[in-house]
Amino acid sequence: MTGLRGAEWHARVECGGTVCGAGFLVTGNTVLTCAHVVDNGDLGPVTVTFPQRPGEPPVTARVVADGGWDVGHGTDFGDLAVLELDRDMPITPAVLAPADTAHSDRELFAYGFPTGHTGFGTQAALHAVGPMLVGGEWIELEARSAHGQPLARGFSGGAVTFVDTGEVVGMVTAAAGANSVHTGRMMPTHVMARYWPALSALVPVRDGWHGRHGRGMARAGAAYVAGAPTWDLGRAPGRNFGGAPDSPAPIHLPGHPDGPRLRALVEKAARARLDCDPVRLYTAAAGPFDPLPPPEGFGSLWSAAWFVLCEVDDPDTVSRFADRLDGLLTAPPVAETGAILVELGHSGAGDDLVRVEVSAYSGGRRHPVPAETIPRARLKACVQDRIEDAFCHLTPGADELIAFVLPRDWLDWPVDRWEKGPDDDTPLGCVHPVVVTDHARRRSSTRHVLTSAWQHLDTRDGTRVRRVACSGTEDPKQLWLALVQSEAGLTGFAATPRSSRTRPHFETSLTAPAPVMVWSRRGCDPDRADCAGAADCPGTAFLDALDKLASGVPPARLPRRVLGLRQLAVADDGHWARDIQLLWDDPRRFTDPHATAVHTRSPVA
Repeated sequence: MTGLRGAEWHARVECGGTVCGAGFLVTGNTVLTCAHVVDNGDLGPVTVTFPQRPGEPPVTARVVADGGWDVGHGTDFGDLAVLELDRDMPITPAVLAPADTAHSDRELFAYGFPTGHTGFGTQAALHAVGPMLVGGEWIELEARSAHGQPLARGFSGGAVTFVDTGEVVGMVTAAAGANSVHTGRMMPTHVMARYWPALSALVPVRDGWHGRHGRGMARAGAAYVAGAPTWDLGRAPGRNFGGAPDSPAPIHLPGHPDGPRLRALVEKAARARLDCDPVRLYTAAAGPFDPLPPPEGFGSLWSAAWFVLCEVDDPDTVSRFADRLDGLLTAPPVAETGAILVELGHSGAGDDLVRVEVSAYSGGRRHPVPAETIPRARLKACVQDRIEDAFCHLTPGADELIAFVLPRDWLDWPVDRWEKGPDDDTPLGCVHPVVVTDHARRRSSTRHVLTSAWQHLDTRDGTRVRRVACSGTEDPKQLWLALVQSEAGLTGFAATPRSSRTRPHFETSLTAPAPVMVWSRRGCDPDRADCAGAADCPGTAFLDALDKLASGVPPARLPRRVLGLRQLAVADDGHWARDIQLLWDDPRRFTDPHATAVHTRSPVA
């Protein structure tokens, strides 16, 4: 029983002078309790008293973090509150037991303040019931004797400890509520650390501990908020606790050879304020049999690291996760991106007139260039002028992109071969990455689907080509099903869009929608009806070369890679990419949070 002597860290929590529950001191000025205990804050100020130090005056406290518990939504998850005292206490804080030891059959006890014992409190002798973590959150407790003190109102927030060592294994969160039932629940310390990451510095980990201990280890408290920093290790649901992001609390990760390395990388990422999505990082590292990330995502890199170490059985995933994080930290800074959108369309005022609208996208803003309706004879000259005007809005040296938005019947136009300027006949596509996209993809729902597809494509180092042979024998409905259900992000065509044999497949790929489509403007002869796609067919040779290209180039880098191929093809009329047409449609390159009503109807807005 020596572990119980001098346990002055046990605390009584009051709201407005009314005893509401218990708590325990974990640092000189930090007390942990249940969120529902301090939900009575409207009764008055929250104060904390340490009954094992008679005569010690109450200390004012404030809630600085919580686990997201919300009784209004009918859930008991995240019932944790972190109290910061207004002064340090001259008390040795509680010692926490190693993670995942609470399921043992060792004798436990809890200290609380039920009715009749609100002064100095009382104790309840307990033991853990079964090996299961209920709801991924709690361990069930049962009184060791039917004649002893059961868990009751007033024990909530109290520490559950080993009798022989006094180490804290969890916190009481609920009692059965019936006098004849001597059971309750506690939240073990490693689950508490899930909600308040700073506690991980105090929870020891047994050597070699690895594997799934409560499915959902990183579920609660891990909601991803778009646009919010995702690497703040001191961040917890509800309130934010702790110091500056560049000085995170140490993290103790379960036993794995790469555990110390991963911890150092996580801390380095926090200091560097690395901007990256932990879900995408995990997805890229996960193996085919690893669990999916939580539906809510990860609220921090810390949560993702715990998930990988505690919920994934394959130890190689830990190493891959650490390797990818290391790669992000050592990668050169990503260049700023800019884009120019050239929208060409039928004017409606005559077959010879074309509507030209050009916009530059830079720094998250759209900068429109005055639109004009012109005769086709002046089209190239007008586009040259408008592109030059648009470049004035791009950051010098930014990774630029020029996208032509065309009606469907113009998608085969060789816009990449248009001269760069009136005094420079260099093909535009040999100077800048040039792509095309389709006016018909202007609906918001289509942009949503494409954005989701690109988020998945971003995790790949290359992509698989869905080949459409010049024979056109595949059922277009099967092609559509393959595009929407498979991981193929690129459709390659052996024939041109003019071919009647593959035109239905082309239309299907546009509407699926396929994020990337590639063909050659001089592919298999569209008028040749007997081509079976043999090795000597130019369309087959084109697809073979495209397969090699796509397998080694991330989809996001295809426009820049095709630029290099077009430059090589200038001096080689027989080069396979001389007349390559790239339909590349990533809506994220054309975003404007201050879009006007006119802009929201833009096909790539």
